[in-house]
Amino acid sequence: MSNQEILATVAGDVITAADLNAFIQSMPKEQQMYASSPQFRQQMLEQLINCRLFAKYAEELKLDETEEFKTILNNARKDILASMGIGEAVRNVEVTEEELKEFYEANKQRFEKGATVSAKHILVKEEAKCQEILEEVIAGKAFEEAAQQYSTCPSGQKGGDLGEFGKGQMVKEFEEAAFAAEIGHVVGPVATQFGYHLIKVEAKNEATVAAFEEVKEQIRRNLLSQKQNQAYGAKVAELKAKYM
Repeated sequence: MSNQEILATVAGDVITAADLNAFIQSMPKEQQMYASSPQFRQQMLEQLINCRLFAKYAEELKLDETEEFKTILNNARKDILASMGIGEAVRNVEVTEEELKEFYEANKQRFEKGATVSAKHILVKEEAKCQEILEEVIAGKAFEEAAQQYSTCPSGQKGGDLGEFGKGQMVKEFEEAAFAAEIGHVVGPVATQFGYHLIKVEAKNEATVAAFEEVKEQIRRNLLSQKQNQAYGAKVAELKAKYM
């Protein structure tokens, strides 16, 4: 669809695809996500047509000649100019690669990844049943097979696999047992509010610091915001000295 395609005409005033796109862009972000939906675009077109209809109606009533209109228009003009002025004040603010690396080196503790474990588990309601399953596993039954057969947790269908998790993601009793367990060993029964668990830790990952490239854009956003706020504050002070 061309931006110049005419979608509707209201009293000789055409509404193009570009007008509709601009109207949608003025909507809250949660609504903009539906911009590609034909049904949503049609609804927005109807709203835009209604806006133009009421604008035409207001013109016929000569509401644009009232003091109220002039006051609102003047305030809107000032708001638009203020927004554009702020844009100019921060337009040239940028963050250099050197500043990014300097911040990263000085604040590595902020980018630390906590220790994690990768584990599988079997969950049942009764402690005695959990003990029976443990004995089967010790006797040679594959942990994954036992999980599929006995576990009441949905992860049982994946052999009990919970994937990788860090501290604070599981209930306290489960977390403590998992982080204390040796790799490849089955521990339990471990009682939690959900029942009784057998836990098999597949891997442990020590705490690490995220690589610079992983957090580079996060740092850029934060530093850019800080520098823009500084530029804004400096410009406000300058303008106050000039106009007040």
